[in-house]
Amino acid sequence: MNDYPQLSAMGVTSTQDIDRYMVNSMDYTDVLRIVYKRPKGSILAMSRTYRFPRIQKKSAVADGTTQVVMESNPALRAALDELKDILEAKTSTRDVASAILEELRLLEEDIALRNECIRKLVEKIKDD
Repeated sequence: MNDYPQLSAMGVTSTQDIDRYMVNSMDYTDVLRIVYKRPKGSILAMSRTYRFPRIQKKSAVADGTTQVVMESNPALRAALDELKDILEAKTSTRDVASAILEELRLLEEDIALRNECIRKLVEKIKDD
């Protein structure tokens, strides 16, 4: 779990079960919802929700005055980076698995064609 310190600090323990996530804003709060893929009949939660207060910062405007800007919480940004890494790793694993299955299908097709060709050659030899 050391690979994902922010998620660990939030209490997320089963990163391998994360299916997707969503972020919404309500008033001055960002809401992160993590959805898990659980087996049928599991007693574990299907999703968890986390709230992150927005941070007020003052920024200078072109005319020399300052303006209050609401920024997302650094903890939220760190959690989103970790979630993005988790889901990208899953996607690349799925892509590799799909490519391997496709190669296996092509190999089976090739073997079937060669098998048929050899059978025809053997039948020609038997007929002579």
